[in-house]
Amino acid sequence: MVELNSGYPRSLPGALKIARLVVALVTFICFAASKSHEAFIALAVMEFVITLLFFLLYLLKLDKKMKFLFWPLADIFNSLIAVLFFIIVCLCAIIIKTTTGTLVGGVFGLLLVGLCIADSVLLFKKITFNKPRGRNVITR
Repeated sequence: MVELNSGYPRSLPGALKIARLVVALVTFICFAASKSHEAFIALAVMEFVITLLFFLLYLLKLDKKMKFLFWPLADIFNSLIAVLFFIIVCLCAIIIKTTTGTLVGGVFGLLLVGLCIADSVLLFKKITFNKPRGRNVITR
């Protein structure tokens, strides 16, 4: 049975994911409405879909059930790769600025870069390397 983590959307990581979803959707709408290059549109759609999948993964607590992958680290890698691609694509969109929609989409894409960086930093702080996990640790 799948459990629902009803507190996740109200938490800081959940709010960041929702903000990333909204900004990626706005970026996609701006690029699509201005008939920008297909790469701009595809990147915005891919980021929206991948962020939605991670949001659902944490919302439905599937990360606890599917232990074959360390999901927070995969989420960090996704965020960092998205940052890399969005910086390149959005700077190109802002420099080219064929239409106002392309320019606005590029600006929202750079806002998405900031959200991705904030999300990856927050996730990285939660990951414990070489530290015991759980509450049943003997302290001295």
